[in-house]
Amino acid sequence: MKAVRFILITALSLLAPNAQTQNHAPHTPAVAGGPIRVLLLDGESAGVYHNWKVTTPVLRRELEETGLFQVTVITAPASGGDFSGFDPKFNKYQVIVSNLDSPDWPENLRVQFEEYVRAGGGLVVVHAADNSFPNWPAYNLMIGIGGWRNRDEHAGPYWYLKDGKLTSDSTPGKAGAHGARLPFQVVAQVPDHPILRGLPPVWMHAADELYGTLRGPGQNMTVLATAHSDPQNKGSGKDEPMLMVLSYGKGRIFHTPMGHDTAALSCIGFMTIFQRGTEWAATGKVSQKAPAHFPGADSVSYRVDIASMDPEFLKGASPVVSPKAPVPPAAPGGPAPPHL
Repeated sequence: MKAVRFILITALSLLAPNAQTQNHAPHTPAVAGGPIRVLLLDGESAGVYHNWKVTTPVLRRELEETGLFQVTVITAPASGGDFSGFDPKFNKYQVIVSNLDSPDWPENLRVQFEEYVRAGGGLVVVHAADNSFPNWPAYNLMIGIGGWRNRDEHAGPYWYLKDGKLTSDSTPGKAGAHGARLPFQVVAQVPDHPILRGLPPVWMHAADELYGTLRGPGQNMTVLATAHSDPQNKGSGKDEPMLMVLSYGKGRIFHTPMGHDTAALSCIGFMTIFQRGTEWAATGKVSQKAPAHFPGADSVSYRVDIASMDPEFLKGASPVVSPKAPVPPAAPGGPAPPHL
């Protein structure tokens, strides 16, 4: 873990206050015909560790400040609750951003969602939204891979990159694992894709959960970028998918397992790619320019004004290292970490 400690010191030393607080995304005029209509969906999580009541306002702000998006937040009932009055009217929107981790939906709602994406509606899947709906085949085709909620080999193989090639592994086992929340490098695999074009090929993401051992059908899936899951941080030792694009019918899907909390969402690298990925899912194009102070290969770059939207920030939560993260992390070969 010497390299990680060095990166943490470098990140802390390079982030001058002005660089942190003035890294706002460049203003982009609204597209012709009005802003892109976004449905931001939330309402449930498997536990308090995914606090959608805090992260949804952050995701909304990050989209709206570009000038490209008009965001409507819709909160779904919890699974098993009363859905009789829940009518999100998916077709009013060009793209759905899911910040929802739910085990199940009523059949009629699932059908509406499937028809929306199949007909060309966009979908963006952020972090624990890929934990959702383990027994919904169409949703798992849309996201490609997912974790937890009792997913195992029946959900599909593990997927990772080996020697630059997407590789599947059907070995039996549970889906989903991560170590402590630490910064990690994101490596572009398809740098010419519109979402990544013009961005550095390697950049340091702020402290976040690095999801590994995700499983699923992996169909119509292109992995745009990966991160190495370090065995010294209870990782898989593999290059795990971090940014993916998929298709379902005519629909475009952008999926990132990054973004556990506000500290991670405040990373300028994450913000930029989330904004670009949402535009691409909605339109198939990206008009946004790379912002100043995009993170480099060895330095974290984050927005204090975004990070401070979480009350925990004032208690010491940091985009550089989680206060709960052990340094150095536990030796490899220990028990699997809880999903925090």
